[in-house]
Amino acid sequence: MIFVTLGTGDKRFDRLLAEVERMIDLGKIQEEVVVQAGTTPYHSDKMQIIDLLPMAEMERLTQQCSLLITHGGVGSITSGLKHGKRIIAVPRLAKYKEVANDHQIQIIENFGQSGYLVGTEGVEGLEEALETVKTFEPKPFQSNTQNMIKLVKQHIDA
Repeated sequence: MIFVTLGTGDKRFDRLLAEVERMIDLGKIQEEVVVQAGTTPYHSDKMQIIDLLPMAEMERLTQQCSLLITHGGVGSITSGLKHGKRIIAVPRLAKYKEVANDHQIQIIENFGQSGYLVGTEGVEGLEEALETVKTFEPKPFQSNTQNMIKLVKQHIDA
């Protein structure tokens, strides 16, 4: 099963779901596709689309999927990394009013350059990313949370 998550923000991301559906039509995606669409109203007879999911269900689907396709949200990306999943990340773009600014491009570039995921510059890169991810082995994710807590504590105590 491929799990597609668009996060829970208030902006739509129809373009990604349309491209996933196109990949299904082309036979590039042959597995079942489950989508957490958030605030993106999209109808398809080729994907199971759910608006919002409880966190426990999001975690279960992330654990069970063979591939996670996500927008460039840090929470969605790190959830997949914690479960050792192969991830394709596609940025929401400001020019389509999907985000206020193009911060997701940099997030995806940083995670991609670090070897954690296969990133695209836009939905038009999904087909190539689907080929690349077949042989992609993500770098094991190590959280830096404890180090950040230590640095903040040192700063407060200073």
